[in-house]
Amino acid sequence: MNVREDGDAHRSRATLAKGAAILALGAVWIVSGALLWRTEVPRGLQLPSIDARDYFPADALERIADFRRVARILFLASLALEVAVLAVLVWKAGWLADRLADVGRGRIRTGVLVGISVVLALWLAALPLAGVSHWWRRRHGLSEQGYDGWLRDGAVGLGLQVVLVAVAVAGAMWLAGRLGAHWWLAGAPALAALAVLFVLAQPLVVQPLFNRFEPLADRELAARITGLAEMQGVEVDKVLVADASRRTTTANAYVAGIGPTKRVVLYDTMLDGRFTEDEIVSVSAHELAHVERSHLWKGLAWFALLAVPGVFLLAWATERYGGLAEARVVPLGLAVAFGFVLVTQPFQNLLSRRYEAEADWLALTATRDPESAIGLDRRFVLTSLSDPDPPAWVTSWLGTHPPPLERIAMAEAFSDLRPAQAGS
Repeated sequence: MNVREDGDAHRSRATLAKGAAILALGAVWIVSGALLWRTEVPRGLQLPSIDARDYFPADALERIADFRRVARILFLASLALEVAVLAVLVWKAGWLADRLADVGRGRIRTGVLVGISVVLALWLAALPLAGVSHWWRRRHGLSEQGYDGWLRDGAVGLGLQVVLVAVAVAGAMWLAGRLGAHWWLAGAPALAALAVLFVLAQPLVVQPLFNRFEPLADRELAARITGLAEMQGVEVDKVLVADASRRTTTANAYVAGIGPTKRVVLYDTMLDGRFTEDEIVSVSAHELAHVERSHLWKGLAWFALLAVPGVFLLAWATERYGGLAEARVVPLGLAVAFGFVLVTQPFQNLLSRRYEAEADWLALTATRDPESAIGLDRRFVLTSLSDPDPPAWVTSWLGTHPPPLERIAMAEAFSDLRPAQAGS
């Protein structure tokens, strides 16, 4: 028997098996993505071409353009600063790990301290620009919160980031130490499981750190919303109101939690008289549509799909410099994760906009009130100084929702279709 030929055959079988596993994983990824991509927005729906000047006063559009121009400059400056700080921390990673080794007294503990140091450095570097952004929002009447309250909220958010990064770094370093270069095979599903736990716990643990929540006091409005939920086949036990007015003058609504922690939340700024009851019902229908179509679960499924290439890239990049089991490689790992999120952001936003458009359409079919949907979108723009028709790069990189003008166009399209639907 030729040992060399037997070894070559064994390696060949192993290569084929590995290739087959990669193809199978790719097929599962593609099929899962195709299923998650589907929505109930009618195929071929033609949105009418509309002009922002037909829906918004000229002086309001000028004010919005002025506000958004500076806000985008501040965003880009903050992003560039974060990239520069990350680059320096990656460059000085060995020095930083050595300085923290005596405090950490252990490989993983030192890595966690390095990760926390990165988070703190990024927060402190961006703090002046964040302060300017808060001043700009106050100047335009979008916030009445003082700088002490703003800083306190920022510190709470920083604490949350520290906890999340510490858990992620400790878990990744432990897996890398136990499994070597293949730790990502366990790391990707572990990250997805942590995301599920976070979404489950967010309404009970995270959101109360920033807001107080009370049941909707207007019983007639609450009855309309719960009746709408029943019509949409959605079980939502809680319609809550958040005390957002202590932080912002803008209005919003959202759905949070999964399973037993599921609830619909309205900002108290939606109930201050600027929005009609029909408009509040319209936004509630939109949020209930998210529940109806399991958008939170679908978002978690997409997170799991993206975690596979993301964690693999993280493992591959850090392995070239000794592996993520080493504390000195942690800044590089965080930089790779930051870069992956940045590069995939347009795709993630595209998914979000797709689901938001589906929620818009289902809300229209549930309420059959496109006039209130248009009024809601107009008021959202005017009260938050949103750009009704932002540049393409803004929509791509920052747009989690369809542009307001596009949402208004969908309502107009539904209004045109309504007589035909009624006749059928």
